[in-house]
Amino acid sequence: MARFIGVRWWHRFALAFSCFLLVISCSNHSSNFTDTDTLGTSSTTASKTLKVAIQGAFAPFQFVKDGQLQGFDIDVIKGIGKSAGFLLEFENLRFDGMLGALQAGTVDAAIAAMSITEERLNTVSFSKPYFRSGLAITVRENNQNITNFDSLRNKRIAVLLGTTGANQAKKVPGSQIITLDTADQAFQDLINGNVDAFINDAPVTLYALKTGSLKGIKIAGQLLIEEYYGIPVRKNSPNLSIINKGLDKIIKDGTYTQIYRKWFNTEPPALR
Repeated sequence: MARFIGVRWWHRFALAFSCFLLVISCSNHSSNFTDTDTLGTSSTTASKTLKVAIQGAFAPFQFVKDGQLQGFDIDVIKGIGKSAGFLLEFENLRFDGMLGALQAGTVDAAIAAMSITEERLNTVSFSKPYFRSGLAITVRENNQNITNFDSLRNKRIAVLLGTTGANQAKKVPGSQIITLDTADQAFQDLINGNVDAFINDAPVTLYALKTGSLKGIKIAGQLLIEEYYGIPVRKNSPNLSIINKGLDKIIKDGTYTQIYRKWFNTEPPALR
């Protein structure tokens, strides 16, 4: 059953997103970004260079500006790499293709605001959680009919391919699901009236709303289900323990808190 997050948590969470939104669209074709100057040396148990799948248009977690990757996810994986002692090579992939790329061995890991779910754990392994999140229903500002999950019945719902938002939309009776590649496309379709609602990761929607980059939309009701993001790797990958050790280290030494404050202007919530 989906679990609803309390109203008080919702208000605290919404206040967290007060940074400037910088979103540009990226191609669906792969492109590589290598970061080798500031990261450490090789590890005997993990790959010397970790090829990490990312999606380039999902602010505030990851986006490209002036040819440079930026965002919360990017800072976190760089911090892990520096602490754990491996180099990074980023490959821009579609979100729904990341798990397949991991299974095929064309990438070593992925960081893309990906929720840890039982279904995904059947095919890949996940690091410890590095972010606590949830889902939001976004509608046009003048919409008075959609106020919660139940009122989505028989509505046109935009979702992103392969996401937990898409899984939630499938549970709505009579809904027409419109699957899109990026949040930018979904927000635009919502504003243009092509869909009635968009179910998406709450941080992305709240970030856009608080910065004023999107006009004429609002969040309907409370946030849906609490989620945790993790870094997926192949099953039995030796890189998993190295990533977890790096994550533990940046949490303990305060690096993670600094990164969280940088992007969300608040203290990070406790991770399970």
